[in-house]
Amino acid sequence: MKIIEALKGLKEMKRRASDLRDKISRHSAYKSSETAVYGSQVEQTKQVKEWLQAHSDLVKEIEALTLAVHKTNLETPVTISLGGQDVTKSIAAWILRRKELAGYEQMAWNGLTDRRISEGYELNSANERVQVSIVRCYSPQERDAKVGLYDSEPALINSKLEVINATTDLVTK
Repeated sequence: MKIIEALKGLKEMKRRASDLRDKISRHSAYKSSETAVYGSQVEQTKQVKEWLQAHSDLVKEIEALTLAVHKTNLETPVTISLGGQDVTKSIAAWILRRKELAGYEQMAWNGLTDRRISEGYELNSANERVQVSIVRCYSPQERDAKVGLYDSEPALINSKLEVINATTDLVTK
């Protein structure tokens, strides 16, 4: 089974589990003045128990498949070219990078600004007129390159992981 098949299977299992929970909730009791939807009270009780067991079995399947996906994500190395360099990380690390870490990097580089400092003349503490210029403690060219790199990184990761998810077998042992 490929990763993508497992992910789609999980989505379907979760939908089925939700449907079972809904049935359990709707049919777990009824008024004495009503008729049981599933024949008699005995038959309806039996049906609710069957749904509970089916739900429990489904939860176990969801757990096993989810753990297999996590294991695969942790154990499968993927190489992506970023900024002209090949970088190899696990699928799990790339997912984390895509979701949060690339954004953190971009925010840090976006923090390199001129702080709205105006160049020109101003009075110093001795009330003398002095020329003021911006002293940058960073390279604007490097900042712009890094911001662009970190901005495009999630899309690069997404494209690579789509292919990996479609072609990588699930680790089941």
